Parts: sequence; C-alpha cells; structure tokens
Amino acid sequence: MKRMLLVLAIAFAVFLAACGNDNSETNGKNGEATYVFKLGHVTQESHVWHQTALKFGEELEKLSNGRMKLQIYPASQLGQEKDMVQQLETGSLDFGFLTNAYMSTREQSLNAWFMPFVFSNLEEAAKMRGSAVADEMLKQLESQGLIGFDFIFAGNRHILMKDGFVNSPNDVKGKKIRIIGSPVMQDFWKEIGAGPTAMPLSEVYTSLQTGVIDGVDIDLDALVTEKYYENAKYLTITNQMTFPAVVVMSKQKFDSLSPEDQEIVKKAIQAACDWGVNEAIARETKNLETLKSAGVQVHQLEQLGDFEKAAKKIQEKYANESPVIKKFLEEALQK
Repeated sequence: MKRMLLVLAIAFAVFLAACGNDNSETNGKNGEATYVFKLGHVTQESHVWHQTALKFGEELEKLSNGRMKLQIYPASQLGQEKDMVQQLETGSLDFGFLTNAYMSTREQSLNAWFMPFVFSNLEEAAKMRGSAVADEMLKQLESQGLIGFDFIFAGNRHILMKDGFVNSPNDVKGKKIRIIGSPVMQDFWKEIGAGPTAMPLSEVYTSLQTGVIDGVDIDLDALVTEKYYENAKYLTITNQMTFPAVVVMSKQKFDSLSPEDQEIVKKAIQAACDWGVNEAIARETKNLETLKSAGVQVHQLEQLGDFEKAAKKIQEKYANESPVIKKFLEEALQK
C-alpha cells in the first residue's frame, strides 16, 4: 500500500511539473529555451489560413534551429473566437489567426477593412496591409493583451445565390443573405434592402439546402472549401468587401520571450504572412476555375449603380465614427 501511495505521489508531482512548464524548457546543451507554441484558427485544413499557419511553423523551426515548434488547432478545435481570445489573454494560447469580423467587434478601427466597394481585387486590399494606418489598428490591440502582427486574407467577398445573378440591390431585396456577424456587413446588407442573417460556417450548407437562406456573402476560398456551390449555383463576382484575418500573439507570452526570440517570432510571422497573402491572391484565380468546373455559373458585376450610393453612405457613417477608418479610406481610395 505504501509503495502504491509513493508511486501515485511521484506521478502527481510529474503531472504538476508538466503543467507548470508553460510551453518552454531549458535546452541542457546550450541553455537556450525551447518552445512548443499553440496556434488556433477557425478554418478547415485546406483553407489558405491553415496553409499559412503551416508555413509559420516551418519558418519558426528553421529560424530557431529547431528550438521553436508550432502545434496548430484548426476548425475551432479550441472553441469559438471569443474563447480563443480569452485563452490568448491568459497566455494559455500563444497565437491566433482571428477573423477581422470578430475582432472588429472588439476594436472599432478594424471595421475599415469592411468598407464596401473600396477594393476591386485582392491585390489592392493587400497593398494596404503594410500601411501606417493598418499598423495603427494592430497597435490598438495591445490594450486587450494581444500583440497584433499582421493581416492575411481569405479573398474578396462575392455573392452566391440559389436563384439568379445580382446586378442591382433589387436582386437581393427581401432575400435572406448569410453574413458574418459584423456590424458593417449588417449595415451594408440592410442598406441595400436584403435580410442579413448571421450564422456560423457550419450551418450554411444545410441552410442553403433547406432554403433557410437565399444566398451567401462569401469569399471564394471558403466557397470551395465548404462546397456551398452544391446547393447554390449562381455566383456574382462583386468584390463588395475584402476579408482579412488578424495575426495575433498573446502579449503575456511575447513579453516572456528574450529579445532575440521575439525577433525570431517577428521574422517567422513576416515570412509566413508574405507567403500567405501571395497564395491567397493566386487562389482567387484557381478557385474561380474550380467553381466553374464544378458547374457554378459565374457573372461579373460590371456597373455598381445603386450599390455605389449604399457604399458611400456606409463609408461616411464609419469615417465619422473613427478617425482611423477615415484615414484608411482616404489612403485606400487614392490607390
């Protein structure tokens, strides 16, 4: 009995030590710390954001000579984004690729990316990624216990409908359109007379199938990944908004790293995000060809018409509410 109690005591001590390890240990050979970081995001493994996370892990390992490794938890394995943010704040999660839609509910200036009809393609949106005003948005996140490093993209957003193409607001008037839960998206779709319906990605496929919704506000990568085209065949290329993710790290974890290791993390993120943005741009063309091959009918919106009036109204509203958004719009519309 005593022997059993001793074994249990030793096992418990080992467990406590492991829990207190906090993702790092000392390398006995040269005294440098080693890390196994955790990163969470909401997309499937075929999505460009997951591929960017894999690239980040490769860069971390290469730049640190194997001292830093990355465990990736895709498809909301760690919970919804609000849960992941809480984990980032406490340091139990190290990195997150968080949708701009969710993060804009926590930091108003991020709504700048959702200003309608500002970017006619993803290349134009990507040019704003390195701007001073984009850096200003990221800096605001420190007050929430997050280090904002960069933006990556899923693509620009378009309209997939069960019945017919979209050439004017009249074509979506009264129709239920699935959107991300973003204030700007809600305002935009209401302004053009549609019925914006926020719902998680996991519910969209069956909602299209059963007629709960009439269409989807969607980027091409998610459309291909989630196969919504199996239940809706009319895709209008509108580029009404772009769709970034915000690349963040727990401030608590970042501050615990040495300056040298902080620099490795920064360089690895920069390399991965550069790769990810270029991959997202390339996928715009490839995804469109994939959709056409799958039988999706594709139509290009040529004239904005009454969409432009709605867009300007939304832009003015948010520019008046945020000097950062105003500055972003002024710079983006000059490009």
